[in-house]
Amino acid sequence: MSVEEAIQDKRLFILDYHDMLLPFIGKMNSLPGRKAYASRTLFFYTSRGVLKPIVVELSLPPTPSSPRNKRIFSHGQDATNHWIWNLAKAHVCSNDAGVHQLVNHWLRTHACMEPYIIATHRHLSSMHPIYKLLHPHMRYTLEINALARQSLINGGGVIEACFSPGRYSMEISSAAYKSMWRFDMEALPADLIRRGMAVEDTSMPLGVKLVIEDYPYAADGLLIWSAIKEYVESYVDYYYSEPNSVTSDLELQGWWNEIKNKGHVDKKNEPWWPKLVTKEDLSGILTTMIWTASAQHAAINFGQYPFGGYVPNRPTLMRKLIPHEDDPSYENFILHPEYTFLASLPTQLQATKVMAVKDTLSTHSADEEYMYQLHEIQQFSVNDHEILEILKRFSAKLKEIEDTINQRNKDIRLKNRSGAGVPPYELLLPTSGPGVTCRGIPNSISI
Repeated sequence: MSVEEAIQDKRLFILDYHDMLLPFIGKMNSLPGRKAYASRTLFFYTSRGVLKPIVVELSLPPTPSSPRNKRIFSHGQDATNHWIWNLAKAHVCSNDAGVHQLVNHWLRTHACMEPYIIATHRHLSSMHPIYKLLHPHMRYTLEINALARQSLINGGGVIEACFSPGRYSMEISSAAYKSMWRFDMEALPADLIRRGMAVEDTSMPLGVKLVIEDYPYAADGLLIWSAIKEYVESYVDYYYSEPNSVTSDLELQGWWNEIKNKGHVDKKNEPWWPKLVTKEDLSGILTTMIWTASAQHAAINFGQYPFGGYVPNRPTLMRKLIPHEDDPSYENFILHPEYTFLASLPTQLQATKVMAVKDTLSTHSADEEYMYQLHEIQQFSVNDHEILEILKRFSAKLKEIEDTINQRNKDIRLKNRSGAGVPPYELLLPTSGPGVTCRGIPNSISI
C-alpha cells in the first residue's frame, strides 16, 4: 500500500507534539540531567484494527548549520536499529508523559474546573437548582488543587524534578492554554472531531461517528457523555420550562458572565464561547462541566500507575539524546545497547518518586463518591419526587453502561481491549472499590 492509498483509506494517524514542545526544547535541554526532542509519530491502522507505530520524527531547535535539525527513525531488522527504535519510542513516551500531566491532566481538568467552582459559590445560592446539580461535582477539587500547588507543580516539586519540562512545566501548560484551550472543544464529541478521531454524522445518536470504532476511550466515553447529557437535559427542562426563564435568571447570568469574563479573562472576547440564552445552551454548558469533573478526569487520572508505574514503559524524562554514528559514545552503544537505554531513563530516585506519586494519584479513597451513587446529601436536598426519579434514572443508566463496557471487554473482535497482552479498558466503568483499581468514575476531581 502506498502512502497516498493509506491516506485515502484513512489508515495513517499522527501523534504530534512538535509545535507544542519545540519552542521549549532548547531551554529544557539546558537543564542538568535531561535531554528531549519534539516528536511526531506516525501510526498505521492495520487490517487487525490496531495502530502500529511506523515512523518517529525527533526534532531539536534549528541552528545555522542545521536549519532542519531533525532525525527520522523506523523499525529496523538488525539489533542495533531495534535498540535505536526503542530509544526513539522512549523519547516519544517522555513527550507524551509530560503533555499528559501538564496539559490534559492539570490544565484541562484540575485548573479549568476552578473558575466554574468559584463562580458557582459566588453567584448561585445554595438553594439554586443549578448549584444543587453542580454541588457533587465540586467536592474536594479546590483542596486537592491547593495541595498540588504545594508539592506537585510548585517550583522544585515532583513535576519539575521528574518530568522533561523541568522548571518550564507551568510555562508549557500556560502556552497550551493560550493556543488550544476552548470551552466548546472540551465537550467529548467536539474534541473527538477536532482530533480527527470522529466525523460529523447526523444519523448517529450524538451526531458523530468514530473513525476507529474500537477506540475504547471514545466508544465508552460517548456512552457516559450521552447519559450525562440526558440527565442534565431532564433536570434543566424541569426547572427552566418557561420561555425566557434562562435569560431572566439573574444569578445564572452572573455566574456565566464571571466564568467567561473573570475566570477566563484573557479569552473573554473569543467568539467560540457558548451563549446562555436557551435551556439547550444551559444543558450543553453543564454537560461539559460535569463530564470534565467526572469521566474525563477519571479516564486521564486513574490509570496512571497501572499504565505508567513501570518507568521504562513510560519514562517521564530522558537523560540522553540518541547517539549519532560519529558520536564518541556510539561504539559503547553498539557494544552495550541495554546500558545506553537504561542510562537514558530517569534516575532511580526520580523513578521512585514518579511511581509513588502515580500510585497515590491512581488511588480511590474509602470515602469516594461515585457518579452512579445516590448520596445522602442529594436525597436530603431533593424534595421533589420528579427530580429524584431523574437521579435514579441516571444511576440506572450508568449501571447499564457498565454492563455494556464489560461485554465489550470480553469481545475478542475488539483487539484494543481484549486478547493476549491487552488489558481490558476499564477506566470508564462507573463503579469501583477503594485503592488502585484502574476503574471508577467519581463525581468530582478529588485526587
